[in-house]
Amino acid sequence: MKLVSYHSGAGWQPGLLHGDHVFGLNTALRAAGLAASADLPSTRAFLQAHGSRLPSIAAALDPVLDGGAIEPVGDVATVRLGPPVTDPLKVLCVGLNYSDHVGETGRAMPSHPDLFAKFASSLIGPYDAIDRSDVTDNLDFEGELAVVIGKACSRVDESDALSYVAGLSVLNDITARDLQYRGTQWLAGKAVDRATPFGPAIVTLEEIGNPQALDIETFVNGTRVQGSNTKYMIFSVAKIISYVSQFLTLSPGDVIATGTPEGIGAKRNPPMWLRPGDKVEVVLEKVGTLSNQIH
Repeated sequence: MKLVSYHSGAGWQPGLLHGDHVFGLNTALRAAGLAASADLPSTRAFLQAHGSRLPSIAAALDPVLDGGAIEPVGDVATVRLGPPVTDPLKVLCVGLNYSDHVGETGRAMPSHPDLFAKFASSLIGPYDAIDRSDVTDNLDFEGELAVVIGKACSRVDESDALSYVAGLSVLNDITARDLQYRGTQWLAGKAVDRATPFGPAIVTLEEIGNPQALDIETFVNGTRVQGSNTKYMIFSVAKIISYVSQFLTLSPGDVIATGTPEGIGAKRNPPMWLRPGDKVEVVLEKVGTLSNQIH
């Protein structure tokens, strides 16, 4: 199952990506006999209601989507997609989570996940323009695997942590390096308004399998600038969730970006900053592709 958010005349709506088409999630739930009395307003609301039984929900929705019981909202090429979760309560990010990236920064290997935060206001859709050239001259890319929480999670063991995951998505941790390095905290450079592409969908775990066996690549204007595999993460998805949940309750729809491999623009010689007109893409195996132009 692939969960999306799409824009309609009524604003952002929860949807499903099935093949090349986008379907209304509430319409699909009604057709499958799974709808509550009122429509769910967002993907986060759907996860709050159904995050503990996503495989069975997916099994019930598949024949509805395959059998033509409902009409799609439109083709994915023509429907505007937003962040798959438009209203997360938390957007957490892990820095320094690939050893090669730690090496290029010159920092010490972390003993625990290095965390910082973004906000819902930072997130944009998978194909939206990144219009931040008025904020920074040092705009950088960081392709990452993103995890979306499916059910409330507190003080869980690493061995059980994946059972709290709704699915995986793709995130580009676009960073204003000049703002980031003005102080010891990273927030200013990481949480810039409308500068973090996220999506195109949340792909549920039953479609992916092992989250620690996925190729990840970043391209700028067609040139590959980052390439790795999630097996090289220092802290696995399960380890990160377990660690965070010891002190912070994770809620349905919360997003965790899990770090980037080496190749960032700031550590190239000379530095490689994103400029207006550049196209930056992040491709995550089995999950999807972000494609965004700098304006």
